[in-house]
Amino acid sequence: MNADELKRQAAEAALEYLPDSGVLGIGTGSTVNHFIDLLADVKGRYEGAVSSSEASTERLKKIGMPVFDLNSVGDLEIYVDGADESNHYLHLIKGGGGALTREKIIAAASKKFVCIADESKLVDILGAFPLPVEVIPMARSYVARQLVKLGGTPVWRENFITDNGNIILDVHNMEIAEPVKLETEINQIAGVVTVGIFGYRPADVLILGTESGPRTIVP
Repeated sequence: MNADELKRQAAEAALEYLPDSGVLGIGTGSTVNHFIDLLADVKGRYEGAVSSSEASTERLKKIGMPVFDLNSVGDLEIYVDGADESNHYLHLIKGGGGALTREKIIAAASKKFVCIADESKLVDILGAFPLPVEVIPMARSYVARQLVKLGGTPVWRENFITDNGNIILDVHNMEIAEPVKLETEINQIAGVVTVGIFGYRPADVLILGTESGPRTIVP
């Protein structure tokens, strides 16, 4: 199976976790795109969705699913999203698509966070995937200097603006042995909107597409 087939397999397995009704939290990325496509068959059960990006919002509208502002719906039963990396404790790196801040907000507002990915995303230690940090534009070089002090090599993601109007620094060469500790340190740097470590709010369930079928991991 190719990576795309593994992603679709994980997305199909996540359908079993959906509640009977209500509003769904929907993330961003290639694996989530498969999940949104699959929602087309069951969308009638749900009032609609809250989306973590403009791209996912457009895709949800194309299948005829209403999209709400999180402020108008309160807490969500479930949030389904992908990840760039996950360790065995289901701490994640997210933000390869640049939607990390909205993803983190919706994850925090959801009772259950189901993460879907292909098996290559499971690692022993986070950090091989460059760590995204969303930054207020005027703070870019200041934040970059602070990230260097933490041992990383920040690279400005040029020609990219987040849905919130900010920029992304992708931090290379980080071995993240203590995700929660590093999440705290980076979030405390003035000018950082949020960092793409999901340590305080890890996934509750990780579904991996594998050659032998979907594999489910709970911490």
